[in-house]
Amino acid sequence: MAVEKDPKKKYKESYEAAKANSENRFFPDIIYKDLIVSFALFALLLGLAIFVGVSNEPPADPSDSSYIPRPEWYFLWLFEMLKYFPGAIEWLGTAVIPVILVLALLLLPFYDRRPIRYWRKRPIAITAMALGVIGIVTLTLMAVATTPPAEEVDVFTSVTEEIVAGQDLYSVQCVECHGSEGEGGEIVGVEGLEGVVVAPLNAPDFMYTRTDQTTFNIIEYGQQDLGMQPFGLAYGGELQRGEIQAIVTFMRYTWDDRVEIPEEAAAAGAVPELGPDEIPTYDTHIQVIFRRTCVSCHRPGKENGKYLMGDYNEVLNSGDNAPNLIAGDLSSNLIRMIHREEIDAGGPMPPTKELKAEWIDYLERWVLAGMPETAEDLPAEPTVQLESDAETPETEEAP
Repeated sequence: MAVEKDPKKKYKESYEAAKANSENRFFPDIIYKDLIVSFALFALLLGLAIFVGVSNEPPADPSDSSYIPRPEWYFLWLFEMLKYFPGAIEWLGTAVIPVILVLALLLLPFYDRRPIRYWRKRPIAITAMALGVIGIVTLTLMAVATTPPAEEVDVFTSVTEEIVAGQDLYSVQCVECHGSEGEGGEIVGVEGLEGVVVAPLNAPDFMYTRTDQTTFNIIEYGQQDLGMQPFGLAYGGELQRGEIQAIVTFMRYTWDDRVEIPEEAAAAGAVPELGPDEIPTYDTHIQVIFRRTCVSCHRPGKENGKYLMGDYNEVLNSGDNAPNLIAGDLSSNLIRMIHREEIDAGGPMPPTKELKAEWIDYLERWVLAGMPETAEDLPAEPTVQLESDAETPETEEAP
């Protein structure tokens, strides 16, 4: 009767035979194969970084209750498992179970001392591992299916994007007190602050003496002793931290003469120029003017006679005195008010500062042309004739 060899001796003989084979030496053969595999994995990761990339997310904001936490895909299973350990026993799912699993792998050589390594002869180990993998995959799929998508939040990938977004936010949140160009002055029409004189933001006295962090803190917390409300979510405002940072960046690049604003940012934030016979449209020209000078007051929640200016339809049809604009009529309420007239519908607009003459010209051209919303609505032939054009004397015909 043949005696079966000791498994340890059998494995040792196999190891020695493999080691004697010149193709299985640790150096350089095994090292070379490991380098090839490592390089392939590096190339894969590099390709994913270049062509797929990592999704941008806004800075962490503890005060933003709308944020839905979602870890990376390799931790989704643990994220899903926490649902089964709610409240007082959450620590079991977050600490105890993961630590036990990690220790089980670290201590594997000490408690699994069987010499047999062939997988078919290790049913308990293979079953335990298979159940673990199936459990992780199942929990991961459940997390993907049940976790609601996070709300889309603007994430700025360049200084230009941040400046343009900051200008829009400043126009909506800050213009009614600080002016469209940060010029400050006497506040008109703001409840509780009527008649208060605000120092300019666009002056060196402000921009040189405040760091970006100081300006950020002022916007987030406010200056409540001076009447400025907080704008940060953490203090009852409506701005996320990334939005406040965008306003700070806009202010720094626009009003600090020590900093040069990128050309593309300056162009993106400007009202497009018009040619001598060109007709403005709402979506290209007029909307930008209204957003820079009017929307801060003419939006929901403000005292504005219910006249909202957030979109084309609101500009034409909202308000207690609608319509405030009539196609072809330069005696419309809004046109008269931007010419600083005091009428039944309201007083001079904007209240604190006369609109630029260039922008008044844009508005009048737009009204006379029928107030086209887009370029597709433009008339086939120019119909604009301003009063200044009509007054131009005609030259006498030659005899």
